[in-house]
Amino acid sequence: MQRSNTYILVFTAIMTVIIGGILSFTSQFLGPAQKKSIELDTKTSILSAVMQLSKKDDVLGIYKQRIRSVVVDYNGNYIEKDRKGNPIVAENVNILKNYKMDPKEREYPVYEYMNADDTTQIEAYILPMYGAGLWDAIYGYVALEKDLNTIKGASFGHVSETPGLGARIATQEIQERFKGKTIFDENGNLVSVTMLKGEKKDPSLFGPHEIDGMSGATLTGKGLNAMIKNYLGYYEAFIKKNKHQ
Repeated sequence: MQRSNTYILVFTAIMTVIIGGILSFTSQFLGPAQKKSIELDTKTSILSAVMQLSKKDDVLGIYKQRIRSVVVDYNGNYIEKDRKGNPIVAENVNILKNYKMDPKEREYPVYEYMNADDTTQIEAYILPMYGAGLWDAIYGYVALEKDLNTIKGASFGHVSETPGLGARIATQEIQERFKGKTIFDENGNLVSVTMLKGEKKDPSLFGPHEIDGMSGATLTGKGLNAMIKNYLGYYEAFIKKNKHQ
């Protein structure tokens, strides 16, 4: 039986309201769980720059005990309020949104990894980073020892890199190569670290600022180099202000 236009319009309106209500309820119901999942993933990535975690570890508990977060500006000054005058929380700073801004206008989170026995003593500084890989965004965290020169560890991720090639930046194998490298030269100049082209796998072949590359993933390596160099530059004022404290 052919339905009238009025019937069709009413039916469509009712279904729109019903489906909209279901989606809204689902969003509200799943929202807290999704937020918790994102928080867990983010804090796991931050901690992974300084320690090996297992599935049994209480990530949120460890984070609460060991991480003290602050935010600084391009000049290395601590900032406590955002541009609207609201209290600023490092974990809430949107690195992607910041990435689209002029570096001098950005807010820069710093995650201080505290000593387990004396939580007034900083063991490492964890710096978030964001950049471009071969196909899409790459991101991660580089942890500096308390000398603010030696890399304690790193944790990287990617949106879409070639499986088995550029995607290796997210593996422990690659991230381990950064440990012990230094970002300043003997004259005190910030030189960052460089992942070389190709893959030799012999640590004796590399200098204090050089890291073995990834076979077949030269462009991803270049993107990683650029990301690290850029962000260490953005944090340079903060690093130099705190380097000798």
